[in-house]
Amino acid sequence: MTKKEKAARAVEILKELYPEAVCSLTASNPFELLVAVRLSAQCTDARVNLVTPALFERYKTLEDYATADVKEVENYIRSCGFYKNKAESIIGMAQKILSDFGGKVPDNIEDLITLPGVGRKTANLIVGDVYGKEAIVVDTHCIRITNRIGLVAEKDPAKIEFALKKIIPAEEGSDFCHRIVLFGRDVCSARKPLCDECKMAEICKKVGVK
Repeated sequence: MTKKEKAARAVEILKELYPEAVCSLTASNPFELLVAVRLSAQCTDARVNLVTPALFERYKTLEDYATADVKEVENYIRSCGFYKNKAESIIGMAQKILSDFGGKVPDNIEDLITLPGVGRKTANLIVGDVYGKEAIVVDTHCIRITNRIGLVAEKDPAKIEFALKKIIPAEEGSDFCHRIVLFGRDVCSARKPLCDECKMAEICKKVGVK
């Protein structure tokens, strides 16, 4: 089985397991999603979803964020960890979007990664979820699982992104990544993968390997 054939089967299995491929972060507009993804670094999505309602109620527009007091933003997001850097990034993102992009969250990776605190993972998620473009979001689940099943043999996120784009159909990439997160939480965890009940076992090269 070639890597492309294995990737096609992985896409099929994940679709069967998780018909609804949705981002687990709650947001009502592109900038809120950008903020939520920034907060999710080194933090669980569940924790972020507890924090963002009050934050989004306090700051409703890009201008609100751009002129926000950094200490106040820190207080809203403190429990997400690394709150000082994240608060500065959030304010900086709003300021740059207003000054450089006409108040619209960019629709391409090259522009998105010029925003404070935004790397390729975040940029891909925005491009895929907001704009429906080709995207591969490489998080810890994606790194772990794509290596385990043999789609890649690489730990560098950028290299994994480009490798997966060669074998995952462009229209499937964003949903594939959302599904693989759910699969990683439910079945293929880092410490104790449930190999005996794993639907991916038929294509996994490391069944039983912890």
